[in-house]
Amino acid sequence: MRIITGLQPSGKLHVGNYFGAMEPAVRMQESGESFYFLADYHAMSTVHDANALRENCSNLATDFLAVGLDPEKCVFFRQSAVPEVNELAWILSTVCPMGLLERCHSYKDKIAKGFSPSNALFTYPVLMAADILMYDSDLVPVGKDQKQHLEVTRDLAGKMNEQFGEGTCKLPDALIAESTAIVPGLDGQKMSKSYNNTLPIFGEEKAVRKLIMRIPTDSTPVEDPKPTEGSVILQLYKLFASAQGYEDMVRGFQNGGCGYGDFKKRLFDAYWEYFRPARERRAELEANQDYVRRTLEEGARKARETASVVLDRVRRAVGLA
Repeated sequence: MRIITGLQPSGKLHVGNYFGAMEPAVRMQESGESFYFLADYHAMSTVHDANALRENCSNLATDFLAVGLDPEKCVFFRQSAVPEVNELAWILSTVCPMGLLERCHSYKDKIAKGFSPSNALFTYPVLMAADILMYDSDLVPVGKDQKQHLEVTRDLAGKMNEQFGEGTCKLPDALIAESTAIVPGLDGQKMSKSYNNTLPIFGEEKAVRKLIMRIPTDSTPVEDPKPTEGSVILQLYKLFASAQGYEDMVRGFQNGGCGYGDFKKRLFDAYWEYFRPARERRAELEANQDYVRRTLEEGARKARETASVVLDRVRRAVGLA
């Protein structure tokens, strides 16, 4: 079984990135042949500063390794280090109906948020399809917001097989962890940099504590029971605490006698302890960036070996070879 996951190096990673993509990726590197990449081509659709892109890639690689990605168990590389993906994206674009892209909600969402309506933003799902099909992927862990793009990938793979012969492209399946598919932000919306409501993975202690203490709550008195439905504090605490710890906090909400400030302090403590090993590992990697670079270079070499086999098959099927 082959698994593919990509993350955009578009800024500092947050808890939503971790539970939506990184934590499942680390778990699944034990389950099959895993390919994980830094989606720097995709990042170029919104990041137009060369130095920022380089820094973001370096930080993301360091972060991914810090949270447990093991290059001995997976293939870890930069998307742009495998140029074959662009040729495959072009080939896929020749069978991609405009209507398929026009229905994609991510393009509309980004335009609504003020991003420039570029061709890269519009054709993002085609490049994403190439990322997936390039490695004959079986499973693609995605959040609910990316499910539509995986459906586009399957549509394009189907069209390639209909047009050029069965087996030209392998149809992948989505893997969505329902319990963590959408991580709430500090304001209750989906956690996203676009909403400025994120909780960083590797934040500075005082700054993160301040963020958590500012989570909006209602005016229920300390002595009264607190509503549990829709509580951001409880939803986030469940991610970091043990099952028993979470049940204890739920009972604390229901029984009353404890203020929101105390619950927020418990949330911070659980968060800080949860990421302690990753923080320590990241400090080691930060001091050894040569290792990070070598890891990505070796991963790119392995990725290109697989990509060349797939692209050769596709080129023969479409008449380019």
